[in-house]
Amino acid sequence: MTDELFKDDSYVSEFEAEVTAVKGDWIALGGTAFYPGGGGQVCDTGMIGGFKVTEVKYEGDEIVHKVPGHKLNVGDKIWCSVDWERRYDLMKGHTAEHLLFNSLHRQDPELSIVKIFISPENKFVIINHDISWDKIADAMEFANKVISENHRVSRFMMNRDDPDIEKIRVKLERIEEEEISVVEIEDVDLAACCGIHVMETEEIGAIFVDKKLSAGKEGIEIHFKIGDDARTSSMRLAASCLSIIDDLGSKPEDIVKTVANMKAELESAKKQLKASVSQSIKNLEPVNINGVDVYSGVFPTSDRSVLTDAAETYRKKGAVIAFIGVGDNLAVMVGSGCGKVDCKTVLSDTLNEFGGRGGGKPDFAQGGVQDITVSDKVLASLMNRIKNALENA
Repeated sequence: MTDELFKDDSYVSEFEAEVTAVKGDWIALGGTAFYPGGGGQVCDTGMIGGFKVTEVKYEGDEIVHKVPGHKLNVGDKIWCSVDWERRYDLMKGHTAEHLLFNSLHRQDPELSIVKIFISPENKFVIINHDISWDKIADAMEFANKVISENHRVSRFMMNRDDPDIEKIRVKLERIEEEEISVVEIEDVDLAACCGIHVMETEEIGAIFVDKKLSAGKEGIEIHFKIGDDARTSSMRLAASCLSIIDDLGSKPEDIVKTVANMKAELESAKKQLKASVSQSIKNLEPVNINGVDVYSGVFPTSDRSVLTDAAETYRKKGAVIAFIGVGDNLAVMVGSGCGKVDCKTVLSDTLNEFGGRGGGKPDFAQGGVQDITVSDKVLASLMNRIKNALENA
């Protein structure tokens, strides 16, 4: 069983150890300060006997280290060093995650943690449901106050049968051990965790939530930065927001209302445009080719549903349609209710001509073209192929 030095002192970054096992690139040591990852935190890297450590993990009771190309043998006593700058960033990030979630939970007691991820490149916590930016701002204010007050961070062990376990943020069903590792942020948070942490909140420097993303069925990812990265990110974002405020002719204190009004106006404009396009399609006069009505047109919309709904209506009447919607790109669709036009072939041949992509079935196909300036040419190409198909049917 490996002696886990990081549990006694997470600040140990250099140590001497004896090689106890070798299996290809993987080696085990009698004792190690390399954290093998856990609790959402990635593993340490560094050097062992002058060779790079690229991965560390548990293998039963042992901790094994991946050291590609090493020349080590069982019994060798070697000097080891953890990449301290990386390790310290992970320690601060993990402690910051505890503090941030506690702060978010104070704003919304219904929140729960689904998953966390702490690496040098990315730090986030997945929570079970969304939370407003106003509440995130209040949570950040509380968290940074705790950082500036410099609360002590400590770790202790608790038996799972201890009556005080109800005071701990813990999911007992995920823990098999009788003894549970608990991390305490003095007067703020108690949480079960096997990760490594700093000793004082002041070491985190600062916390800044820079984005939230959907995590699908899992919930919402709350991404955050710490220390100098947090300060830099917040200042750059503030500068960008102030620039936008100036462009909109608003004031900082009025920007939320201004944007809300703009969103309402945009939604109204979208509805009006949708109604206008829908009416234009209803007013289309078909071209009859060899006994088949063909409806075609280019419309100023990125809403494909308007076009597909109309296409389905005309298809059911036995007609052929060729519609193009102009938005950020060209939405191109071909439909046929007569069986004389292979829409998939017509669309594919046309899109190949203009560098587009798409697909579908013989009775309906759709795709896109990036260059919106060629809408008329794309429609002409579609109509030419449809005409040929109908005349030769």
